[in-house]
Amino acid sequence: MKKITFLTAAIIATFLFSSCVKDLNVEPIDPNVNTLNNVFKDQAAYKRALAKLYASFAISGQTGGGGGSPDIQGIDENFGNYIRQYWGLQELSTDEAIIAWDDATIKNFHWQTWSPNDVFITALYSRIFYTISISNEFIRNVDSKIGSVSGTFLSDLKAFKAEARFLRALSYWHAIDLFGNVPFVTEADLPGAFFPKRITRSDLFKYIESELKDIENDLVPARQNEYARADRGAAWFLLAKLYLNAKVYIGTEKYTDALTYINKVIAAGYTLDPNYAHLFDADNNTSPEIILPIAFDGQNTQQYGGMTFILHASNGGGMPLSGIDGGWGGIRTIKDFVSKFNISESNFASTTQYQSSDKRGMFFFDKSNWQWDITNVGTFTQGIGVTKFKNVTSTGGPAPNAHATFVSTDFPMFRLADAYLMYAEAVLRGGSGGDMATAVGYINALRQRAYGNSSGNITSANLTLNFLLDERGRELYWEGHRRTDLIRFGQFSNGSYVWEWKGNVKNGTQTGSYRDLYPIPINDLNANPNLIQNAGY
Repeated sequence: MKKITFLTAAIIATFLFSSCVKDLNVEPIDPNVNTLNNVFKDQAAYKRALAKLYASFAISGQTGGGGGSPDIQGIDENFGNYIRQYWGLQELSTDEAIIAWDDATIKNFHWQTWSPNDVFITALYSRIFYTISISNEFIRNVDSKIGSVSGTFLSDLKAFKAEARFLRALSYWHAIDLFGNVPFVTEADLPGAFFPKRITRSDLFKYIESELKDIENDLVPARQNEYARADRGAAWFLLAKLYLNAKVYIGTEKYTDALTYINKVIAAGYTLDPNYAHLFDADNNTSPEIILPIAFDGQNTQQYGGMTFILHASNGGGMPLSGIDGGWGGIRTIKDFVSKFNISESNFASTTQYQSSDKRGMFFFDKSNWQWDITNVGTFTQGIGVTKFKNVTSTGGPAPNAHATFVSTDFPMFRLADAYLMYAEAVLRGGSGGDMATAVGYINALRQRAYGNSSGNITSANLTLNFLLDERGRELYWEGHRRTDLIRFGQFSNGSYVWEWKGNVKNGTQTGSYRDLYPIPINDLNANPNLIQNAGY
């Protein structure tokens, strides 16, 4: 449940990149607030403005309830939501999710047949750079004020600026991971008409790394900030993610650096939630495991994106409603993925919700009207339903600030279990600063939670890269990690692992390795002569 107040009249993004995207325009937060003097008029206003930066991941407009005043003209406010599109590009393109809808080119993601004019790719690209642009504007205004204040106002502004820089780094991390070489603008680039320069993946890696290190001491100590706001733990976690994927991003291994920051995260005092399912319930704001959520609230973040999309789109075909008013019959998973839990169709012979020994597998299948094999991607009841996220509390009660349509379950972007998995991977890949015994212990802690006992424990002989890729899927499925993981393990496009309908072939086939990056949207490419399309498109 959301704990940070997302107020509307907060900050005006005075420009979006003149090239990102040519036919899109930034809408002010409030058309009646049109000067920086009005927006940043007092100490409280800066916190409200900071809230808008956080809100840009959760909502994509000003009025809620389904739209009417979008941040970006030219993109539907609901499908153009940041988390909705990030989730789609990270999950639908993998073995973890497939969608039944015929909306524009949405099926192309699981098929891995997208093109540079894809509206969904454009939507996420635009959301990423919108968040970057309003973060730049916020930082500029803090810089103009910070020399004339003192006391708590000064200390607050320093922390607020560090958080804004973190959020900008987070969006740039999404950009480097999804698109590679992208436009680049910071607070030093004043509003106006210009073509943003292109930054290479290598240089953007260095920038994100330097930003996260530079803000470390200005951020609130780990676990000490308000809920849903970034602290040092979040910055350490993002640095670890950056370093873990360095071989993909810059061709250089940085597993030792990854372990340096993973160890900081683990030592910061976060603890595993004893109840795995609680991490995905409507009261998951009370979990001791979540390091950085994107907060949602049924009454105050009303939009058909984010967690509202994930819960509704994954429901249909007789599945339990779990606190929502109905399913949209869109997203489910496939047999290749559920097999990683040793689950097959026969397990559902007498039940619709089979509970395997590994209780992380939360799936629905009704043999009376569902089909295990997907012969028609457009039929929702072909495949296996996923019941992981719920809009009820861990005790089954109504969600905080309950609303039947809009949900209060937060999106767990960073959590401790992933740090454990990253530790094991970095050790296995040769990083210094960790050891195999500790890695096995961390994995077994996750598996003991999953199995309820030690029956699922592994030994060091079991801890292989193939095992870790599957274990990351079992622990983190539908949390927005899978595409990045499959690429790092060499299995996303042309690897040996294929899955149902990959490559638009029923039994799956390899695709071109150039699809490890998404294309630069054609509108931005045409508008900015500094940009170069990613190879293969």
